[in-house]
Amino acid sequence: MLQTIQGNEALKQSLQAALRAGRLSHSVLLCGEQGCGAGYAARCLAADYLYPQGGAQAQAVMEHRAAECIEVRGEGASGEIKIDRVRQVRRQIFETALSANGRVVIFYGVQKMNQSSANALLKVLEEPPQGVLFILTATGAAAVLPTIRSRCSIHAVAPVSQADCTVWLQQHCPTCETPEMLARIYKGYIGRAAAVAMQPDARKSFETACELAKAIAKQDAYTVLQVLAAYEKDKPAAAQLLLDLSSIAAAALEGDNLFGLTPLQAARTANQCGETLQNMSRNINQKLLLTVLGAHLVG
Repeated sequence: MLQTIQGNEALKQSLQAALRAGRLSHSVLLCGEQGCGAGYAARCLAADYLYPQGGAQAQAVMEHRAAECIEVRGEGASGEIKIDRVRQVRRQIFETALSANGRVVIFYGVQKMNQSSANALLKVLEEPPQGVLFILTATGAAAVLPTIRSRCSIHAVAPVSQADCTVWLQQHCPTCETPEMLARIYKGYIGRAAAVAMQPDARKSFETACELAKAIAKQDAYTVLQVLAAYEKDKPAAAQLLLDLSSIAAAALEGDNLFGLTPLQAARTANQCGETLQNMSRNINQKLLLTVLGAHLVG
């Protein structure tokens, strides 16, 4: 499955060589910004570790259906991985028999672990059971505790070229009508582009961001404020919308007058979205933040 990863040739060669030689570390940390495909790469590695011959069982790992592959994600709006979940995984791997193929545990987004859950994970990594591979993903190595980093082999997952992203979308999302535009807006971050192409919620956020971009270009203050007002009580959705709008603005800065945005409008939009996202993380009143943002976007 590793060969299905777009781009990232050095990463694929390194992991495949380690698997063939039987020298893969018992703990692997895959680092890449959101949308780079670190989670996909983690499942590819898990599938090749458990089922090197491929087949239906390897595909089950890719589709989150394999009992031998335990997946751990953050909970709630914060996405925090809590200590109770880490302890639950520890019981699963120490108190149940392993299959002949072994087992894989994937922790997505370990940068969101608190100190307690990170320490609980560290205890498992220090004394791993035979036949269990731990795969961790994070937005960057610096965001992971040094004690955990020291127990892992670290590999970077990079965004692909816009051309490769377009090809991937054309192959895997045949119903996507705008693969070239998505690849351009999301700068080769396949995960983010694929989410828009295949997931209704992500598509809705993207389409709303496009609506906002057009309204900003026309200096339509009423539409901008009306759209933003609908997100006053939904922080995760508001954050995603601003990320999408920021991506559109960044793409518009490269030319072609995307959605009618001028370079000045695009630069202002990208800067204001980034500033608002930072303030949202500080728990400043969201209604006030979005109202001020709307005023700045068409000011």
